[in-house]
Amino acid sequence: MAKHKRPIIKHDNIIVFPGAAQKLIKEGHHYAEEYQYEKAVECFEKAFLYEEGDETALSAYAYALYELKEYEKAKAVCAQLLAMGTSLYVEVMELYITVSMQLKEYHQVEALIDALIEENALPPAQLEKFERLKDLNIEVAKNLQQKEDTQTLIEEQEYELARFCALEPNKQAMLLHRLMDSNIRQLKQELKEIIESENIHPFVQSLALILLVEQEVSIEVNVTKFAQTKTVNPSQLQLPTQLPQYAQVKEFVENKLEQDPTMLEMVQYLMAKHAIVTYPFEWLPFEADDIAYSYIDFVQSMLGKVQEMNYEIIDFLQMLEKLTELQDV
Repeated sequence: MAKHKRPIIKHDNIIVFPGAAQKLIKEGHHYAEEYQYEKAVECFEKAFLYEEGDETALSAYAYALYELKEYEKAKAVCAQLLAMGTSLYVEVMELYITVSMQLKEYHQVEALIDALIEENALPPAQLEKFERLKDLNIEVAKNLQQKEDTQTLIEEQEYELARFCALEPNKQAMLLHRLMDSNIRQLKQELKEIIESENIHPFVQSLALILLVEQEVSIEVNVTKFAQTKTVNPSQLQLPTQLPQYAQVKEFVENKLEQDPTMLEMVQYLMAKHAIVTYPFEWLPFEADDIAYSYIDFVQSMLGKVQEMNYEIIDFLQMLEKLTELQDV
């Protein structure tokens, strides 16, 4: 009588012996029960490379992800389970809602629970639990909104011009840095006043302008620095290292220092810093090739090499270097 052979699975040319995936899943369950969620996730993810998980394995995987605060991944696994028509519908839906609350998707959670109740998709014994979840969701969303409103009020006061000007330039820069990952449109008027103020450090002016440029905020701003004035609209501006003269100087420097990567890195570092200070004016009225050679001379002088230099440009570069350190103008 012929023996039945179990198929050998190959994954990326690696032979996976029969039962390996099931062994990993069993280990994943064991680690999850022992609250060792990182090891559990590692086992499940290795197993799922070789075969699709069943609802028991996927649900344990989702809970482990939730415990590790991997909310996006946990939500995706829950959605996969729900699409499969899992027999663990209520448990998975509860986790899905809990994860969505952690992701601050409060409106979606409320709409989902309302739909579940209206469509009688929940067993009667579970209705009270989901209604409590809905009430909790509403309360959390309300508290978060209050905190956000309070934070907005604080921020608007912090960036009010008179209060902002009372701070040292380095503190001003730190306040602006805090806004990098925020929606700054509600502060666009305050940022405009900061940029236009004659009492604001040129480097800080540039940082405020860059915030508006990065979020393409449309507002007219009058920028004055280095005896030049220009009206710009941040929504139409390029960032400092994307401006035309910067590209020309960069090309000159790269060609000249092609065989000296260390010197090239030092020059490029200075250029990027200085481009922020001069923004949006660049190094005008100097020519791009003169600026490039002067940067090379400037770095060589910093390294103790004395040579002939264009002292007018070198003096300008030295001034820019001091300004990047947020010293007084």
